[in-house]
Amino acid sequence: MREQMLRQDQRRKDENNGLPLIHLLLTTATSVDETNLDASLENLTDLYQTVSLTGDSVQRVVAYFADGLVAKLLTKKSPFYDMVMEEPTSDEEFLAFTDLYRVSPYYQFAHFTANQAILEAFEKEEQKNNKSLHVIDFDVSYGFQWPSLIQSLSEKATSNNRISLRITGFGKNMKELQETESRLVSFSKGFHNLVFEFQGLLRGSRVINLRKKKNETVAVNLVSYLNTLSCFMKVSDTLGFVHSLNPSIVVLVEQEGGRCSRTFLSRFTDSLHYFAAMFDSLDDCLPLESAERLRIEKKLLGKEIKSMLNYDVDGVGDCPKYERMETWKLRMENHGFGGMKISSKSMIQAKLLLKMRTNYCPLQFEEDGGGGGGFRVSERDEGRAISLGWQNRFLLTVSAWQPL
Repeated sequence: MREQMLRQDQRRKDENNGLPLIHLLLTTATSVDETNLDASLENLTDLYQTVSLTGDSVQRVVAYFADGLVAKLLTKKSPFYDMVMEEPTSDEEFLAFTDLYRVSPYYQFAHFTANQAILEAFEKEEQKNNKSLHVIDFDVSYGFQWPSLIQSLSEKATSNNRISLRITGFGKNMKELQETESRLVSFSKGFHNLVFEFQGLLRGSRVINLRKKKNETVAVNLVSYLNTLSCFMKVSDTLGFVHSLNPSIVVLVEQEGGRCSRTFLSRFTDSLHYFAAMFDSLDDCLPLESAERLRIEKKLLGKEIKSMLNYDVDGVGDCPKYERMETWKLRMENHGFGGMKISSKSMIQAKLLLKMRTNYCPLQFEEDGGGGGGFRVSERDEGRAISLGWQNRFLLTVSAWQPL
């Protein structure tokens, strides 16, 4: 049935069946969680007869969740496991990331808001920082966040009063780090009043003496990083290390999840809410038949769904994954950090970004985090956080912190 579903290149005829389809998916998840093999196979068969990777957003997201449940039933030694959990190549993943970055406000909201907070922290210390900014990025990925900061700093500098920007970026592998360095160095060469330096380090590298320049403003960038760590102890160790750096600002960006729960079914439900909103939001960015959209869903979001449902197959410890803003707030406070106000300029910038980046749905901007159609931005935690949402679901939250 899965093979038949994959061969489907047309939308299923029985559309507008979102709620029954979600109900069937949750029933299937329950039977998988209870290791009721007969019921699981029967329900999965029904699911694959209804879903489609080229259908509406509900059919698409449920198809990837069905794959995740199939993988959970299999052992890693099964050839079917490898088929279902097929990893995209690094080039495919990069292309999908680039597509999503270009068409959706999702990543740009995170990066522009984080950069604005970092820029303001730098400006606050301009009298004593020798025009030097050092950003320590715990997941530099492809480096897409930093060109806008380079440009903003360059606009503040002059040929007689140059600004120094140093980025220490942690990455998954040396190839990715080298490509990131090449892109950023090449971009920075267009700004002659800026001195740019990049240092790439592998994740997990032991770091000694990160601070070299006297009085430089140090900013720590934690964009969608902490939720990738495999256990709470690693989160705690990371935050302890960050605190020891005594940075001027720590920018935390995390996907907005649900309750911190140990049970598979509650994690499943929280993940479903989140990714259903993500798939639905793509309606505002790309048509259903778009090759870019299919690539984003398969190589990026679909991969993430299947990984989230199967990260604990070997009994690996608890992983925070996507949690509520309140959970991250408590964790930061428990590690000696205090929240900082997000400026009104960041809010205005976020609203302008949505105005430029969204196409079909009417925008709603709300300060109270209430419901609404399409993308929206909301100020939260008495101005210490700002969230990007889709309809009544928060997707991403940016907050700024400083050591107490």
